[in-house]
Amino acid sequence: MYHIGIDLGGTNIAAGIVDENYNIIKKGSTPTNADRSPDEITADIAALCRRILEEAGVTLESIHSIGIATPGTANSHTGEILYANNLPFRNYPMEKKLTEFLGYSGRVYIANDANAAAKAEAVAGAAKGAKYSVMITLGTGVGGGIILDGQVYAGFNHAGAELGHMVIVKDGRQCTCGRRGCWETYSSATGLIRTTREKLEECRKSGRKTVMEEMIGGDLERISGRTAFRAMQAGDAVGAEVVDEYISYLATGLVNIINIFQPNVLSIGGGISNEGDSLIELLHSRVFAETYTRDDTPQCKLKIAKLKNDAGIIGAASLGR
Repeated sequence: MYHIGIDLGGTNIAAGIVDENYNIIKKGSTPTNADRSPDEITADIAALCRRILEEAGVTLESIHSIGIATPGTANSHTGEILYANNLPFRNYPMEKKLTEFLGYSGRVYIANDANAAAKAEAVAGAAKGAKYSVMITLGTGVGGGIILDGQVYAGFNHAGAELGHMVIVKDGRQCTCGRRGCWETYSSATGLIRTTREKLEECRKSGRKTVMEEMIGGDLERISGRTAFRAMQAGDAVGAEVVDEYISYLATGLVNIINIFQPNVLSIGGGISNEGDSLIELLHSRVFAETYTRDDTPQCKLKIAKLKNDAGIIGAASLGR
């Protein structure tokens, strides 16, 4: 028995056939072309599903369920994509439409992409075997997914787990959500790039030297989420200061999450997670110096997420399991 997982993104749509052991046996992708109508995009999703089924030699009748991981807000009960800010879906009946386009008689399950990724890590990744887990993704923003008693938690209105939008600095940086001081404005890759840029601008004014200037060739637009980490690893004091500030903000949010949910595992994904175990080492002492639990109480484990770009497909495929 197989499942199909679909990772619906603003730029590309990825789909994979997943077996009972959460292995992807065949996957493919197609451009989203998000400026088109919802029906046109859904028709392409159906065509992509048919293509990977044919390439894998698997029949549609062998597919037990189909899952879709989508940006924005999804109603898992009605099969609707309620809202996605970078896609044209507004209260769109995705389950109904995809089954029609594909000629599929089974169920189509839908979840927010961060929630699906958290489910993937819980069933096949860093949090495998954990009853309670949280996953965060450190990319353009800070995404979050919460697994409670083995189930995705999305709140009564399907918009829960927006962990990046808790305020950690009152009246701090302006966030795209309208609030100020949200965690993602400091702890996302975008936030780290901003912090790095601000520090370089300070150095230019004061005449302080840093190897980061050489790394970016004097062009502030070339700063990435890796610049400060690479500089720190090269022994640069300014790079170390940027990383220290970044870790401080990141740890603050992680402590809040741990104190509220006390998950068995909190996994970290997204571009910044490519720093690997060194990121966990930098976070560990700061996080567990401030968590509410002490002494002999079992502690949450901080881990790097394992599934990387396959998390959306595996998580979506697991929704019907």
